[in-house]
Amino acid sequence: MEVIKVEGLGKRFFIGGVQTKFRTARDAISDAFIAPFKRAAALLRGHATGAAELNETMWAFRGISFSVNQGEVVGLVGKNGAGKTTMLKVLSRITEPTEGSIEIRGRVGSLLEVGTGFHPELTGRENVYLNGAILGMRKTEIEARFDEIIEFAEIGKFIDTPVKHYSSGMYVRLAFAVAAHLEPEILIVDEVLSVGDAAFQRKCLGKMGDVANSGRTVLFVSHNMAAVTQLCTRALLLEDGSVAMDGKPYEVVAAYLARGVENQAEWVNPNPDSDAEVEVLAIRIRDDQDVLQPVVNFKDPFQVELEYEVRAAMRGVSMAFQILDSQGVVIWTSEDTDTPHVRDRMIMDPGTYVSTCHIPAGVLRPGRYFVNTGAHIPSVRIITGHQQVLAFDVSSVGFDMPAGRQGVLAPKLDWDFRSVRSPEPVPEPQL
Repeated sequence: MEVIKVEGLGKRFFIGGVQTKFRTARDAISDAFIAPFKRAAALLRGHATGAAELNETMWAFRGISFSVNQGEVVGLVGKNGAGKTTMLKVLSRITEPTEGSIEIRGRVGSLLEVGTGFHPELTGRENVYLNGAILGMRKTEIEARFDEIIEFAEIGKFIDTPVKHYSSGMYVRLAFAVAAHLEPEILIVDEVLSVGDAAFQRKCLGKMGDVANSGRTVLFVSHNMAAVTQLCTRALLLEDGSVAMDGKPYEVVAAYLARGVENQAEWVNPNPDSDAEVEVLAIRIRDDQDVLQPVVNFKDPFQVELEYEVRAAMRGVSMAFQILDSQGVVIWTSEDTDTPHVRDRMIMDPGTYVSTCHIPAGVLRPGRYFVNTGAHIPSVRIITGHQQVLAFDVSSVGFDMPAGRQGVLAPKLDWDFRSVRSPEPVPEPQL
């Protein structure tokens, strides 16, 4: 049975001529007086004015049609700016669509931006009851699940504190607990889970799996491709404001990861963040002869080289990269501070640096791999991050394992062989 039906959906935003700054009456009078002079000056410079400035628009998405059946777990994937979050806001009735129609059958529980659906002046307890009432639940139903919600959110002693005093992590934990435990027929979850710590993310993914197994419907936006392939029964790829692909999660994830990422040995950051204290300038794949190489042989070692700029004296900076397979599964994460002499370095002065990771032969099985990279101060904060910036292949040269051998990695490991006990000699028959 269809529980969500979307036809010709589009959302348009005005991106020019909108005044967002707080304005006083004095500002309004002043603007009215000087506006004609500003307009005349703009016309002399050849710039458009008036209505033309107000009609500059951008479509977050347009012409989107799809349906979701009861019990499906659908992942929405796509690059930043593809319209995923806006789509969920429209489906959650937080934002009105510009065109098209939506039919939804059932109660919708949504977890989008931090703070969505909570009143900052109310306590955690009061917000739980408020959200339940919005979902159409009776007080007795909410009370029956209240203790479970608080236990899941791990904020027991703060439940009677106004949520405006909560940290972002506390906010997310309570918001997810409310959304998942008040039993909406449709659960909509955005990438907001990334605010929580790793343990809580795993806990949330487990709960979403429970929700899905109970026959309820889930719409899930995430950059965690492994979670999409493991949790979802179907995935949609949003690209340039439209649905570019609708199919099995592993097929959609593979297509998304390959989109716009060519097989290459070097990525040079086209738009370095000028405000970042540390920024990745480039990442390179080199073979064991120190040559840039987009295809490395299974039998040969290779290197991952990170070039980065430190713009202010920093202590405790760690440069990291991740290797992902074609399904988005993170094979490993490695950091330059894993090596003791790098970890023990003192304050890094401003300048350009290179950190190189040496990878032994015979680890990654033949196939295509993607690279994420970034900088952070462990257990403190992320400084910068870049997703799927590089793709490279591992060839089958030197790969002599039996066909069908399973496993993400393919290391050749040493084995011993010895006899533990010899069989007892068989006595000769007596004549």
